[in-house]
Amino acid sequence: MWNKCLHTLWNDGRLRFSKQNVVYKSSKTGKVDNIPAAELSVATWRRVCLGHGIKLATSNGHVYKYDGFRDTDYERISEFFKANYKVELTEKDMCVKGWNWGTAKFSGPLLSFDVNDSSVFEIPLASVSQCATGKNEVTLEFHQNDDAEVSLMEVRFYVPPGPADEGADPVEAFAQNVRSKADVIQATGDAVCVFKELQCLTPRGRYDILIYPAFLHLHGKTFDYKIPYTTVLRLFLLPSKDQRQMFFVISLDPPIKQGQTRYHFLILHFSKEEELKLTLNMSEEEVEKRYEGKLSKNMSGSLYEMVSRVMKALVNRKITVPGNFQGNTPGAQCITCSYKAQSGLLYPLERGFIYVHKPPVHLRFEEISSVNFARGTTTTRSFDFEVETKQGNQFTFSSIEREEYGKLFDFVNAKKLHIKNRGFKEAKNNEYSDSDDDQHDAYLERMKAEGKIREEGDGSNDSDEETDESFNPGEESDVAEDSPPPLSRSLLSPSPLSPSPPLPPLSLPPLSLPPLSLPLCLTVFLPSLSLSVEQYTSLSLCLTVLLPSPLSPSV
Repeated sequence: MWNKCLHTLWNDGRLRFSKQNVVYKSSKTGKVDNIPAAELSVATWRRVCLGHGIKLATSNGHVYKYDGFRDTDYERISEFFKANYKVELTEKDMCVKGWNWGTAKFSGPLLSFDVNDSSVFEIPLASVSQCATGKNEVTLEFHQNDDAEVSLMEVRFYVPPGPADEGADPVEAFAQNVRSKADVIQATGDAVCVFKELQCLTPRGRYDILIYPAFLHLHGKTFDYKIPYTTVLRLFLLPSKDQRQMFFVISLDPPIKQGQTRYHFLILHFSKEEELKLTLNMSEEEVEKRYEGKLSKNMSGSLYEMVSRVMKALVNRKITVPGNFQGNTPGAQCITCSYKAQSGLLYPLERGFIYVHKPPVHLRFEEISSVNFARGTTTTRSFDFEVETKQGNQFTFSSIEREEYGKLFDFVNAKKLHIKNRGFKEAKNNEYSDSDDDQHDAYLERMKAEGKIREEGDGSNDSDEETDESFNPGEESDVAEDSPPPLSRSLLSPSPLSPSPPLPPLSLPPLSLPPLSLPLCLTVFLPSLSLSVEQYTSLSLCLTVLLPSPLSPSV
């Protein structure tokens, strides 16, 4: 009997019932499950999200679940099981009340969460990768399923405290039941070596690092992490800008989690002055055989050198260090900048950029679409470095000192990265050349720009001079009959102005103005005017061109 169905991992396949066995073959992976008929002990028929499903349990404790059956398949399969397997196919309803309070039952390789003796869900303990305990809480983390687009990553159980006279901790008892059947990393034997009280920037705190042959164990006051070496992608060793400290960065995939926060990078912080004598918990022959001369039983040197050397040997990956880039500060191989309002260091590497430390960012050249050099948002003494990836994400590293511009531009250009504003380098230098060493005069620059626009504006030089000369004390007719000078749109708001009807002429009283005292002049005659709203708007726009700040409505 053949049935097309879905395995519990949501892979299409075909399930065949014969007198000798039950065989399932995945259509995608080709994996085959072969269940001998003599080992079948329990068969359950139940309704699931995709039709109906069968749960098969064997005498040796294995459980298999297959979904995707139709309601009409029950009678045929039930009769076949009775005739050939001597097993009753029993119907069992699932609990759909939606309650989150129930009873946890451990049955072989399964953890069942029941409400009123009806199962809400079941967790195959073989899929559990981590089991962490907290105050009245147990957290289960699961192996990632490469075949599924969406996977369950974590489940947390609240375990109420038991009676005081029992003595046993119910949280620890629950965790032990999980670990006994789960595929959790267990420490077998002694650690190869132990590093005490290392300072970790992400996740923040001090941790004891226990080095085992297959995984790395971080033991802190609150959290413990067991990191398999197979999840380590890259290793970085980065000197700080003052050359007194070192950062050792471990890139992880999948990341470790602390509550709802994921950490894709482990960053250890060292002082160059810290020394360590290290003795491996292995014989000299075993060290030589396993690590092929990369390590020795007794080693001494700087602490960061010992940690990086041991990690390189056990993870079997190269350590990436800064290349030939040299910043403006002598000896510095990094650039001080800010990312997301946090100050840090940007390291140009031979094949990418890495930023430490909060939050860490690693960008490979092969995933970068383009880079852009932008002016600083608050001052011309700094600039922003924008990196856009091929996925459309943009990373902006801001507040970079202008002295670093030439070094960074030459580095990016040498790496053949696409630069959006390649002509920006010359413009940047020209702009800085007009700046004062102590303070940039923004008002002076604005006046220069406005004067240039007026000279190249729509009106001629003669009309401009005539307009200036028309403002003379005692000659009211000239002022009253002249219209306001044309405004340059570049000095107004970016949005176009709607056309307005002709305004009535303004009658200004005769004034005696001191030379080069325009703000004083406005203070004298504006309070004496009686203006309509339209006249005030026109006058305000005209004055915007001449004044360093807009006209206050209170005037």
